[in-house]
Amino acid sequence: MKHGEQGHAAGGWGSVKEVSNALLHEHVLVEGSKLLLHQNKTDGFACVSCAWAKPANPHPFEFCESGAKATAWEVTSKRCAPDFFARHTVSELLDWSDCALESAGRLTTPLRWDAASDRYVPVDWETAFAEIGRELRAVPAAQRKGVVFYASGRASLETSYMYQLLARMYGNNNLPDSSNMCHESTSVALPKTIGVPIGTVSLDDFEQTDCIFFFGQNVGTNSPRMLHQLQEARRRGVPIITFNPLKEAGLLNFSNPQSPLEMLTPAETTISTQYLQVRAGGDIGALLGLCKALIEADDAAQAAGIARVLDVDFLAEHTAGLDAFVAEVRATSWQHIEAESGLAQADLAAAAATYAAADKVIGIYGMGLTQHRHGVLNVQMVSNFLLLRGNIGKPGAGICPVRGHSNVQGQRTVGITEKPELAPLDKLKELYHFEPPRDKGLNTVEACEGVLDGSVSAFIGLGGNFLRAIPDTVRMEAAWSRLRLTVQVSTKLNRSHLVHGAVAYILPCLGRIEIDRQAGGEQAVAVEDSTGCMHGSKGRAEPAGELLRSEAAIVAGLARATLDANPAVPWQDWVDDYSRVRDAIARTFPDIFHDFNQRMWTPGGFRRPVPAAHRQWKTPNGKANFIVPKTMEADPDQAAPQADVLRLFTVRSDSQFNTTVYNEDDRFRGIKGGRKVLLMNAGDLARLGLAEDQLVQAHAVTSDGIARSVDGLRLVAYDVPAGCVAGYYPECNPLMALSHHALESKVPAAKSIAIRLTPA
Repeated sequence: MKHGEQGHAAGGWGSVKEVSNALLHEHVLVEGSKLLLHQNKTDGFACVSCAWAKPANPHPFEFCESGAKATAWEVTSKRCAPDFFARHTVSELLDWSDCALESAGRLTTPLRWDAASDRYVPVDWETAFAEIGRELRAVPAAQRKGVVFYASGRASLETSYMYQLLARMYGNNNLPDSSNMCHESTSVALPKTIGVPIGTVSLDDFEQTDCIFFFGQNVGTNSPRMLHQLQEARRRGVPIITFNPLKEAGLLNFSNPQSPLEMLTPAETTISTQYLQVRAGGDIGALLGLCKALIEADDAAQAAGIARVLDVDFLAEHTAGLDAFVAEVRATSWQHIEAESGLAQADLAAAAATYAAADKVIGIYGMGLTQHRHGVLNVQMVSNFLLLRGNIGKPGAGICPVRGHSNVQGQRTVGITEKPELAPLDKLKELYHFEPPRDKGLNTVEACEGVLDGSVSAFIGLGGNFLRAIPDTVRMEAAWSRLRLTVQVSTKLNRSHLVHGAVAYILPCLGRIEIDRQAGGEQAVAVEDSTGCMHGSKGRAEPAGELLRSEAAIVAGLARATLDANPAVPWQDWVDDYSRVRDAIARTFPDIFHDFNQRMWTPGGFRRPVPAAHRQWKTPNGKANFIVPKTMEADPDQAAPQADVLRLFTVRSDSQFNTTVYNEDDRFRGIKGGRKVLLMNAGDLARLGLAEDQLVQAHAVTSDGIARSVDGLRLVAYDVPAGCVAGYYPECNPLMALSHHALESKVPAAKSIAIRLTPA
């Protein structure tokens, strides 16, 4: 296949082959195949990659290609043991790729960086805890705001609860997590519009919906199990309207690997009935255009004396701010909408007509909306669009943010947040007899700013690969070595271990798929999915090493070594029996987690209260609120458009989950042999005097005087809107300034980065 040629349907034999290859590559073909039968099952383990919902009646194979790769990656037979570090210095490993580092296998023993040899050397657990605790205790109380407790999004509800308590008892609310880099825009936007920080849709709604709108979410690589719901909807004749700059395989066609007919014949399901390739950053314009078409159709209906297009009864009873919103929409010209969105009025009107003909509509979106300077407004525009026809708070309808990490939403639910007003501080004070800090903590961007200015001195990472996930990679890595202490709780080696502080530890943990044996027997944990449902998860694989400890045990070990003794906090009892942690969670959050231990194995999960799903609006005015869009510009700080400035948006490949890269190819996009590529409009290539396969250097266009560039990028002609270019995350992160973030949520604006290209 030619580079950049699109021709693969999602699923099908391609997925079967990829899953088999992943299991073979990790030398777990038999064991891994058996484990996959338990993935996302009620009595099995929750997938360690995406957070899509788990059905009460699962398919025989309730996993997708991405989830199977994540499982193979975690239960690999490869080991990154002490002899590996004896052979390789840290300086040498800095030249390894992300894929090569993680391919070394599972970490098996606690490690401490030795400055004399520039190697990580083994250390026993109690020594590691004692030395880390000594470092943390040595920080004066007045300076403890400089210690960061980061969580990646994979830790269980139990561990996350313990971790937030550790941070707050230590003295700060510095609990940034991966939500700060993706769906914080959702958490800021939706409470203002509908009174909840999460989506309103459940799996049952997919069975009843009449129409689905997709905005900036690549289901084929980021949440492939959703394709089952989409395929079933299409079989009922449900239209699916997609807005995305790239034509993604999973949003075009799907061949179900669990269907004998589709595996043995060329049969496949067309997913999108209308596909609109919106300009990167043109989402406000596109959504405003949809709303304008609806309002104009409603005007025409009134003039003709026929049924209204807008749900006037719902709007009158349940909403506020409609008149101001409609006035702004009317005042915006179609010419302006077309220019900003890159879409034709006729196409937007056709999509709006499909919407108007449906009674129950679901609006789905992903990071293509949240990771913009106006990411919060993007989300609020989806809410505006759905509210116009009463499509929030009724069966078969609602708003559906698709979160990434398998428990990132759950971590927030049990207190992982830098915002003290969102944490149950008074309840924690009552239960554990301490005074929780009331000052706002650091989010991800603020933690990075603290590293740059020297106010942050220590970083504890509960999973993840923080340094690869964040913006401004070159600047951040240069500043990172000035930290006094870095601690990484991990299953595999990554770059965040190699760029480290003066005192650095790697603490290897059990993965969720592994059997977790504690004094009270084999333990289970719980996670929350994208639809707000809680699920039990029990490991099935033997641990990768005898010295591994669970994340909960590691958090408890750090707490006991760092904090003053507090008889109200039974750290060891919690580790011995996780049901005791769940009882503590239930006492802290009784409205959500009452009878936690009894309900955690409910098929399909038990759902947290979502008042907006029942048209109960927990907003200050008790209404669902329209938000007036005062701009359609992607970046309010960018200068007037210039002919040679392109708009870069970052993407993931089919062989990737977040910063984990399983291999260097991208099957769905026809990219082979490396990820340092830019997908570019053929007209732009010609206009700028560039050629396909040419190597170029990308330069960020910023106003702060700091040069940011990535070289050695190969150009690939691709079906992408004019003026836009796509590149892989995290390879393109060095081009994104730390200050280039969503205005209210501070989510890095990775989907709209101004760049220029020069020949390499």
